[in-house]
Amino acid sequence: MRPCSEGLDISRETELCERHVGKYPVISLSLKDVEGGDFETACDSLGMLVSAEATRFAFLKESDRLQEEDKARFRQLMAGDFERAAFLYGSLKLLSRLLSEHYGRRVVILIDEYDVPLDKAYQRGYYAQMVDLIRSFLSQALKTNERLDFAVLTGCLRIAMSSCGRHGESIFKGLNNFKVRFISDGQCAEYFGFTDGEVKEMLRYYGVEDRFSDVKDWYDGYRFRSVDVYCPWDVINQCDLLRMSKDAPIKGCSYETALGEQQQ
Repeated sequence: MRPCSEGLDISRETELCERHVGKYPVISLSLKDVEGGDFETACDSLGMLVSAEATRFAFLKESDRLQEEDKARFRQLMAGDFERAAFLYGSLKLLSRLLSEHYGRRVVILIDEYDVPLDKAYQRGYYAQMVDLIRSFLSQALKTNERLDFAVLTGCLRIAMSSCGRHGESIFKGLNNFKVRFISDGQCAEYFGFTDGEVKEMLRYYGVEDRFSDVKDWYDGYRFRSVDVYCPWDVINQCDLLRMSKDAPIKGCSYETALGEQQQ
C-alpha cells in the first residue's frame, strides 16, 4: 500500500516520515453535521458520528489485548447505544483508550468543525445544553487523557481560555495548554492559502505557466504578516477553466459565471 504522503513535499523529510508516518492510531471526526431541531436530536447525531468512527476499528472486537468487558463496551460504541448520557460524553476517551491498548501507543485525535454544533444550538435555542455536552465530550478526551499523544482542533470560532463571551469560548474553561494558530501568526501564515511557488507549480502541471502573471494580478490578494497568499478556491477554479482552455479569461468573477462564458 502506498503511503498517503507519497509524492508530497513532506515525503522528502525522510527521517520525520520514518518516525511518524503510519505510526499512530488516529481518531478523526468532523462535527459539521451534529445538529438538530432540539437537543435530543443533536445528541443522537453526535452518537451516530461516534458510532461510525468506532466501526472503522471493528477489529477491536477480536483484539487479544482487550479485556472482555472492554470489548462489550466497544460493541456499545459501534451500536450507538448511548442511552446513558455519561457514556456518550466519555465515548471519545474510551475509544482512545481501547486503541491505545491494542496498538501499544498513544493516539492522535483530529476534530474538525468543533464549533458547528454550538452555532446550530445557539440558533435553535438549546445552546446551554450543547455547551455542557461539547465541553464534557472534548474535556474528557483532550485533558488528562494519558492515552492521547496530541490533538488538532479546527473551526471558525476562536478557542479562548476564558469562560466569557458567546459560542465556542465558554466550552474550553476545563482545558488548557492550547496552541492557537491564527492567520496572523507568521509561523503558519503560508498554510492559510497558496503561495507563489505553489501556484506556479499548479499552473505548470496544467501546462499554463505562462498565465501566472494574470493569476497573480487577480488572486494574490492576501498578506498574512510577511507572506503573500492566494485564495485557494479562486485559484483552483481558475485552473479548472484554464485546463479546458488556455486562453480562458481571468475576470475575477464567480466560477459559475466564468464557466458560462467559456461554454457560450
